[in-house]
Amino acid sequence: MEEKYIQIQRFLQVCDDLVGGTFHDADAEISDALRAVAESRELTNLFGAVTAGYDFPAAKRAFLRPARTGAGRGAAYLPAARNEVLAFVFCLFVEFDTGKLHLNDFLLRYFYVDGSYTASYSLFADRMIKPFRDIVRDCYPDCGKRGQYARAAEKRDAVLGEIAERLTVERARILRLPLRAEEKADAEKLFPALIASAGRRDVSGLFALLAGYKYFLKYINDGGGAEIFALAAKLETI
Repeated sequence: MEEKYIQIQRFLQVCDDLVGGTFHDADAEISDALRAVAESRELTNLFGAVTAGYDFPAAKRAFLRPARTGAGRGAAYLPAARNEVLAFVFCLFVEFDTGKLHLNDFLLRYFYVDGSYTASYSLFADRMIKPFRDIVRDCYPDCGKRGQYARAAEKRDAVLGEIAERLTVERARILRLPLRAEEKADAEKLFPALIASAGRRDVSGLFALLAGYKYFLKYINDGGGAEIFALAAKLETI
């Protein structure tokens, strides 16, 4: 599977997580979405093109309408043009991530539902993040649910799940060995990072960490990890 499609699929998966997720996870997932854009030349070019010359302060004035009275609630809208939807939501993500806008204040101001962050976030995700995600997906049809790269992504995710399970077992095995304190400390640094990389589908990060783990096993003179490395080799062929 070409690296560029892996990166796009990862971004779309984070958007899926945002659409179906909760307010409590949203800040971290928005950061993950922006990180996925930064790691993808295709997505960087896409969002660079739609935001070039884009007047976001003017867009906020046009599409984020404050309440007419102090007791009222504001309303938020999306632009009509698809490229402007991409620019507008992407710029919102950037301002959430940098702290210029705070998601909790934003939700209660423009997507207020009974004072509930959970319900307000669900409304925001449905009205803004979902259309944004769908437009990006339309830009890359091979990454859609029926595209060849989406099918490959399903296979890749299954292997990543197996790797995460094996890493949990491997961690327990390593910590049962008669290692020195500093060696156990190194293992305790490696395994959470390995498991997290598999969990967030960061294939390149996982491979880099597995290379480090291979040297760790040599250092402690242990011949284990064969199943994990075999699964990693399988992952490279998808």
